[in-house]
Amino acid sequence: MRLHIVARGKIGRSAEAELVERYARRCRPPLKLTELPESGGRLPEPSAPVRMVVLDERGTAFGSEALAAKLSAWRDEGVRETQFHIGAADGHPEELRRSADLLLSFGAATWPHLLVRAMLAEQLYRAETIIAGHPYHRAG
Repeated sequence: MRLHIVARGKIGRSAEAELVERYARRCRPPLKLTELPESGGRLPEPSAPVRMVVLDERGTAFGSEALAAKLSAWRDEGVRETQFHIGAADGHPEELRRSADLLLSFGAATWPHLLVRAMLAEQLYRAETIIAGHPYHRAG
């Protein structure tokens, strides 16, 4: 299953961009990354079937193993792509939130958008290693 991060704004050259790229390359297939303008722009057309995850402070916080289980179940259902949407500073349009298959939260704290990209990329790589039984994730 292809994992696709769709984010508002440009990440440019930064430490966060290096982290995103590092984890994107480790994923198999590599994470797909799409940047959209802060407002407007066209959402990418997904390959079907697709699941859409919207990162939102009002969403559900998943542990790494629970996120891996969710992705594994979707993959087993024949889902070809899962898109993860990171909004701009003002969040997501209500229409996008309503159409999401999952609202995902990284907790009650407010995180910088660039850091959220890096955190998400790492969690997606971690989920892949959990599913594969790789020792990268050491459950306690």
